[in-house]
Amino acid sequence: MGHRFQIAWRYLAGRRRFSLISIITSISTGGVALGVAALIVVLSVMNGFYDFVRDVLVSRSPHVVVTNAADGTARGLPQADSLAKEARRLRYVTGAAPYVEGRALVMPSGSGVGAFAEGDRRIVQVRGIPPAEAGRIDSAGGAGALRRPGSASSGALPGALVSAGLAGQLGLSPRRSLPDGFEARDGSRLPLLSAPAIEQTFTQIFGGAPTVAFEVRGTYDEQSAYDERRVYVAYREAQRLFQMEGRATGLGLRLTDLDRADEVKAALQRRLGDDYRVETWYDLRASLYDVMRSEKWVAWAILLLIIVVAAFNIVGSMMMIVIEKQRDIGALKAMGASEQDVRRIFLNEGLLIGAVGTGAGLAVGLGLAFLQKEFSLVPMTQAESFLIDAYPVAVRPLDVALIAAAAMALCVGAAVYPAHRAARVAPARAVQGE
Repeated sequence: MGHRFQIAWRYLAGRRRFSLISIITSISTGGVALGVAALIVVLSVMNGFYDFVRDVLVSRSPHVVVTNAADGTARGLPQADSLAKEARRLRYVTGAAPYVEGRALVMPSGSGVGAFAEGDRRIVQVRGIPPAEAGRIDSAGGAGALRRPGSASSGALPGALVSAGLAGQLGLSPRRSLPDGFEARDGSRLPLLSAPAIEQTFTQIFGGAPTVAFEVRGTYDEQSAYDERRVYVAYREAQRLFQMEGRATGLGLRLTDLDRADEVKAALQRRLGDDYRVETWYDLRASLYDVMRSEKWVAWAILLLIIVVAAFNIVGSMMMIVIEKQRDIGALKAMGASEQDVRRIFLNEGLLIGAVGTGAGLAVGLGLAFLQKEFSLVPMTQAESFLIDAYPVAVRPLDVALIAAAAMALCVGAAVYPAHRAARVAPARAVQGE
C-alpha cells in the first residue's frame, strides 16, 4: 500500500513543469473544493432558517400536545388535571398544563348581536393558559397579567394579553402601573364573543349577546402573522368564555429537549391509550417542516452537480496521465507489478484529488459558516421586516459527513475507468512506446 500511494502522489505532485494535465487536475481539485464549500454554506444557512422558524413557532406553543381522539363526539379533555399529573412523571417533561383554545369575535363595547355589520371587529384566536405561564408570553407583566385582581365578585375584569399589532389596530392600551400614591391606570376593555355564545344567542328569542369582557393588561411582540391574532387569557376565564367548565381543549407539555419529543410521544401514547391523540411540535406543523426539509435536500442534490462536473474533469485528467505514463506503467509491470497494483495506484490518485479538494472545501465552507455565525458578515436585505438581521447559520455534523463522503465517493468513482485502462496496458508495447 505504501509504495502504491507514493507513486500516485508522485504522478500528481512530482511534475517539474506546468502542463495541460496539471492544469486540468488543479481545476478538478478546485471544482471539488468549490462544490464542498458551497454545499456546507448553503445547507448551514438552510439549517439556520429551519432552527429559527422552529424556535419561533414553539416559543409560545407546547412541545407535545394531547387532545381527545374522538373528534365530533366529545368536546375537549375531561379530567385534564389528572392527565397533567400523569404526564409530569415522564422523563424530559418539565411542565404539563391544560389549555383552552378557540376563536372569538372582538365586540366594541356596548354593541349587540344586531350590530354585527357595524364597527371595527376582529376574529381572534383566544388561548387560555395558567397565569404562571404568562411570563413566557410577556416578561414585563408576568403571572400577574392574567390574574383577576381581588375576588371574582368584586367587579374587577380578568386580564388579557394581546399582540402589539392587534392593540394598534383596535386602539387598545394596556394597564399601566403608576408610582406610589397614585392609582393604576386601567387598561382598555376587550369584550369577546365566543362561537358557543353566538349559537346560544341565536337559539334564544330574547336576550343580547353574552359577551365576556377582559381588561388589556399587557402586549407582546408578535413573531408571525398568526401571533398577531392571538389573545391570551387565564385558563379558568377561557373555560367560562367557551362554556367548557371542567374540560380543556388539550394538554400542553414542555420538554427539556425538542429532539426527545418523539420519545415522549411514544411513552405517553402507551400510557393513555387510543382514546387520546398525542402530537409533537413537528406533527402540529408537519407540512411546513416537510417543505423546508425537502428544499434542503433539493438544494443538496443541485449543488452536488458542481462536484459531479469536477469528477468528469478528473476522468479526463487521469486518462491523460495514463497516456503520459504508459512507459512507467510498462516498466512497473515488467518488474512484477500486477494489474491490481496498477489499478490501486490510479485509484489512490483519485483518492488524493478527492482528499485535497474535500479538505480545502471543508476548511473554506466551515470557515465561512463560522464567520457568518459569529460576525454576521452577510446581512439580510430589508432586515426591518424580519426578526433577524443576518442570515442564520447552523452546521450539522451529519451534513458535513455526508458531503465529505459524497465528494470522496465521486472522486474515487471517477478514477475507476482510468485505473482500469491503466491496468490493461501491455508491458512490452508500453516500454517500446507503441
